Amino acid sequence: MPAKSKAQQQAAGAALSAKRGKAPRSKLKGASKQMVESMSEKELEDFASTERKGKPRYVSH
Repeated sequence: MPAKSKAQQQAAGAALSAKRGKAPRSKLKGASKQMVESMSEKELEDFASTERKGKPRYVSH
């Protein structure tokens, strides 16, 4: 499932880094904090590797 915005992609990248132990989980905020708990490493990889070109910065719910 691809990320729908640049912000979502960046949050997934931060969560993936924390899940792999490369960044402390205590530094996570907002969406990335929720993503690390609720998503698998494979799901986070899919979100974080989404092509950025043409994506809006944010998407409203």
